[in-house]
Amino acid sequence: MSRSLREQNLWRAAAGAVFVCGWGGNQFTPLLVMYRESGLSILTVDALLGAYVVGLVPGLLTVGALSERYGRKPVMLAGTAASLLASVFLAFGSVGWIAAGRFVTGVGVAVAMAVGSTWVTELSVRGGAERATGTRRGALWLTLGFGLGAGVAGALAQLAPSPGELPYVVHAVLAAAALVGIVRLPETRVEPSARTTGRFAGVRHPRFRRVITPMAPWIFGSAGVAYAIMPQLVGDRLGTWGLAYSTLLTVCTLGAGALVQPLAKRLDRTTSARGVVISMVVMSAGLAVSAVAAVVRSPVVALAAAVTLGAAYGIAMVSGLLELQRLARPGELAALTGVYYALAYVGFLLPSILAVLSGVASYPVLLGCLVLVALGGTATILRHSRRHLPVAA
Repeated sequence: MSRSLREQNLWRAAAGAVFVCGWGGNQFTPLLVMYRESGLSILTVDALLGAYVVGLVPGLLTVGALSERYGRKPVMLAGTAASLLASVFLAFGSVGWIAAGRFVTGVGVAVAMAVGSTWVTELSVRGGAERATGTRRGALWLTLGFGLGAGVAGALAQLAPSPGELPYVVHAVLAAAALVGIVRLPETRVEPSARTTGRFAGVRHPRFRRVITPMAPWIFGSAGVAYAIMPQLVGDRLGTWGLAYSTLLTVCTLGAGALVQPLAKRLDRTTSARGVVISMVVMSAGLAVSAVAAVVRSPVVALAAAVTLGAAYGIAMVSGLLELQRLARPGELAALTGVYYALAYVGFLLPSILAVLSGVASYPVLLGCLVLVALGGTATILRHSRRHLPVAA
């Protein structure tokens, strides 16, 4: 009985490591206002925000395959250590060290997403839970890490001494504790019984291309609009509370994403892409509210936009993972999860792209165009919602 109870809870330590890596990935976000006020240009700060994509996307495309070869545990240990090291770099404070820290942060987040979430799922199944429950656990703890990391970092930067160092020290301590927690966890990788056609074969599946791909970039595109663009648009209405408001937007966005994830599991259907379609409808609505916020420049409307986009983020993340789980062949899940999150993080470049385009068109126009693009993607997904179902194969 005691061994069974222990097996039921093994996933918690792995989820703790995912949580810590997510914390490290988003602790920088609410500090954007602080770095702007220190003299860095908006373009430089937005570039630093997206710099970890340079480490994250290649990581997402490689760490899944590494975990299939060497195991989930050693790769997750390395990723958690990378997350710790990144905070050390960030605490040094110069642009060069921040860029290096953001790059290494990307590697840690890539491992948490592609390998950590898979490990949480497999440990959950070993403990007797359904695979869908394990999938939701991994996504939930990643989202909680994103949200709490941003909230604590922003609060410390606003209220505590050494705002450029203390948030990163707190994360480094948590990362060290997470490393200790996963050292004794078992390996879950299983050798495939036969050689498959390739670890990325699922990418060529019609459902991946026509249902998952049109949605995935909006996962973090929505988050980028919520807590990178909205604070810029209403910053002149906030006085000295810019940092606190930026933190509030980040926490509310990701808090809504976390709270809605149990609903996302219930929306999922094996016979259609209902969950993905609903996420895109909510996404389009959130972008529309963002466009209104850009016109009226109201902090309240911007907050409403952030909450709506956060809900879309949470539904999209879980619904996409559940679709992916049904497509993946044996030995393919971690690698395909990496591809999925790589596509999702393409959207994280959206604030930088809009910053460049803002010299050509206003933010209300740009955000209005995004609504049209999102609706086009929704139509594509809806058209293929019931086609190429893996359960019917």
